[in-house]
Parts: sequence; structure tokens; C-alpha cells
Amino acid sequence: MNKARKPIVLLAEDEPNITFSLSFILERAGFEVQTTSDGAQVESQARSMLPDVLILDLMLPNKSGFDVLRDIRKSKETAHIPILVLSAKAQERDLQRAKDNGANQYMTKPFSNAEVVKTVQELVAQHS
Repeated sequence: MNKARKPIVLLAEDEPNITFSLSFILERAGFEVQTTSDGAQVESQARSMLPDVLILDLMLPNKSGFDVLRDIRKSKETAHIPILVLSAKAQERDLQRAKDNGANQYMTKPFSNAEVVKTVQELVAQHS
């Protein structure tokens, strides 16, 4: 029997409790989750694993989420990856800056677990 591949989510988040809870709910929803807490590592991980969705915090150590977003969109290898920005930055200018740099979706913390799962499922469906 050939099992279908689970969609892969790369979660770039530096808060351990959020990483744990999001990994748990996404794995329960049928996703394979890989994590990183270092902004400088996100792009190389995205390039090597080509996730189905990237969940990106904007405030990461060593490289901001805005810079990660811009660089992922510049690279032809990773430009196609759907990106959900998940951030405590709730200002309209932050949302607009993320959208201008290529974010597909933007959610603020605190977030609804069900809403995150639904959004990731929609991004996978739209881009597969």
C-alpha cells in the first residue's frame, strides 16, 4: 500500500511554547513539521526541504522575518513556497510590509489553533 506523503510545514518560531503547541496541532492535523528558531537558518532549510508551507515569525534572532521573507521570495528555488506570517506585530504597517514582501497570509498572536490549521490547509490546497 502506497501512503500519500504528508504535507511538510517549516515552522520558524523562537518561542519554545509556541513551537511546541503549533507542532502538536499541525501534526495532529496530518502535517509533518520541521522547526527552526534561528532567522539565519530559515532560508537554507527552506531550500533544502522545500516545505509545502512556511510559518514565519517576524521577530527571530540573527535575521528578521521581514528579511527572511524578502530573501525567500528573491530565490527562484524558494519563491513558490506559501508563507504564513504569524507575529505579535499587529500594526497595519507590519501587515502591509509583510504582504509587500510576499507573505500569502498574516495572522497575529495570540492566534486560534483552528484558524492556523485551516489557513495552512488552504495554503497547501492552493499551491499543490
